[in-house]
Amino acid sequence: MKAVIVSLTSQYIHSSLAPWYLLASVKGKNADCFVVEGTVNEEFNVLLNRINDQKADLVAFSCYIWNITTVLSLAPKIKNAKILLGGPEVSYCAEKILKENPFVDFVISGEGEKPFTKLLDFLCGKGKLNEIEGLCYRQNKKMVIKAPYVTEEIPPSPYIKEYFGSLSGRISYIESSRGCPFSCAFCLSGRCGGVRYFPIDRTKKEIIALSNSGSKIIKFVDRTFNSNSIRAREIFEFIIENYEKAFSNDVCFHFEIAGDLLKKEDFALLKKAPKGVIQFEIGMQSFNSETLSAIYRKTNIKHLKENIKKLVKMGNIHTHIDLIAGLPKEDYKSFRDSFNTAFYLNADKLQLGFLKLLYGTPMRENSDDFPIEFLSEPPYEVTKTPWLSSSQISMLHSLENALERLVNSGRFSRTVNYLFNEQKRNPFDTLTQIGMFTGNASIPLNQYVDSVYHYFEKGSDEKRIRDLLLCDIAESVRSTTLPKSLAVEDKRLKKFRSFLEQNETTKKRKGVMRKTFLLYTENCGAYVDYDEKINGKYKVKKIEFDLS
Repeated sequence: MKAVIVSLTSQYIHSSLAPWYLLASVKGKNADCFVVEGTVNEEFNVLLNRINDQKADLVAFSCYIWNITTVLSLAPKIKNAKILLGGPEVSYCAEKILKENPFVDFVISGEGEKPFTKLLDFLCGKGKLNEIEGLCYRQNKKMVIKAPYVTEEIPPSPYIKEYFGSLSGRISYIESSRGCPFSCAFCLSGRCGGVRYFPIDRTKKEIIALSNSGSKIIKFVDRTFNSNSIRAREIFEFIIENYEKAFSNDVCFHFEIAGDLLKKEDFALLKKAPKGVIQFEIGMQSFNSETLSAIYRKTNIKHLKENIKKLVKMGNIHTHIDLIAGLPKEDYKSFRDSFNTAFYLNADKLQLGFLKLLYGTPMRENSDDFPIEFLSEPPYEVTKTPWLSSSQISMLHSLENALERLVNSGRFSRTVNYLFNEQKRNPFDTLTQIGMFTGNASIPLNQYVDSVYHYFEKGSDEKRIRDLLLCDIAESVRSTTLPKSLAVEDKRLKKFRSFLEQNETTKKRKGVMRKTFLLYTENCGAYVDYDEKINGKYKVKKIEFDLS
């Protein structure tokens, strides 16, 4: 008996825990079990052949919104094997999956380690199929559908030898608990029962193992990591104390936390963390209290804002905050207010996501309470609500595009600071208008810069925007050419280059690429030598040079 577990991530840089949990759970059993990893972007036939080459009796897929389409395309082409699906994307629609996909033999609903082990035992001639918790299948042309399996047991550690052999420096994930104390209407985590914590000593050992594996980013997948503040502080303290001692000094730990639950003891401890070691993702979702109540979200908005400001002020914890567009009771004006409030918290990154109505969530199951229109195919994204029209949602996608390219990319820090801190422009309105002007397509960077410049071209600050964009692009892109809109034919540029060459301190070094340009609003020349980056950027050096 040979079983293969297939894991398909969205990008190679991401690893996955699910297949290794399953493999660890069947270690020492009669069946031979192997993991095949791939991505949804991999060439279809190459991926199919890698699976078929295993000549397995059972092929199991971990299913999520980002890979279910690929899984359902691959599975019917698997040769001479039974097909098992599991994971959040199929756990709450098992009957639909079996009915619409006759090539699927089994679906595990809920947690998979124990049901998977029992299924392999059954296929090896041990046990009874109808006694396997959470296993859904056909029997005599009828569906046998069981409730999602949830247990109080602690799963085996997934960090077995084979896992580390496949990691190869990619982003790694760690789980120190399962479940969530909250029951947000758009999320599945609250359906996994109450929170159960894995042994703290096991978590500490796994932290050390992962931090010395070559992985540079270690993400905790606990849904609300600091729901138990005492336990969270013990792990934070362990990381801070062991940094550069028990593990590598260039690794970063990522946590999803509830920002309003942070306490003064947390801040006192986190101040001690070396810069860049810890980063937080804080899901705010909305600042509209009516919206938060509608989605069963318990948030102290006042504490949330105060705590995010404290984290930002500390400067050593990278802070990433999230908003969701399309939630109940949130109209265009309300979302505009939420966005602007979030923007001026000045977190390192503000991410705008769109509501997804996942199978099994109250928001999808209770359409009377949540009359929201959404895509019928993955990722089931919102298209219209009683509070947001489809055209308004399209405008929010324009906002998202500008937010990602202009702000979150980090390429345009001078321009962004000028627009929103010096000029005090409205972030929501300005970014939405830029997004609509430039379009949502992923156009090349130079073309995007041209579009942004042309948006401001007729304004009174046209020259200032040009100089800022020019400095931004020069320090972030290693190239001697400029976007067409920023390049100016000026005889004085040749004189400036000669001026640089006459001085030993500014003379171009042999073999080093250099970009030179003139800044009209500062009445000076500038250059960038592409030899060394500081904090991810090259340095723009300005030299006094009379342009009058």
